[in-house]
Amino acid sequence: MSASRPRSLGVDPATGKEAFVIARRGSLLDALADAHALEGAAVLAAVVGAVLEAGKASDAELAALVTPLHAALDACVGMMATDRD
Repeated sequence: MSASRPRSLGVDPATGKEAFVIARRGSLLDALADAHALEGAAVLAAVVGAVLEAGKASDAELAALVTPLHAALDACVGMMATDRD
């Protein structure tokens, strides 16, 4: 089994701190981390789609979306790769 990396379960609204877990594949925590990553990616895709559709974003505004888009894509690709193992 390969070494796992910390995965986010979201932010605690009371403290504002992000909760991370190293979950065993197929566990409940793994499923929760997957759900959190997919929800975040879906929201980000909707925001980016709206920005692109409006067509009025500056280059700086578009550039600001690159890092979160990369993180969301990396998380989704990681989930798919784990499922194939």
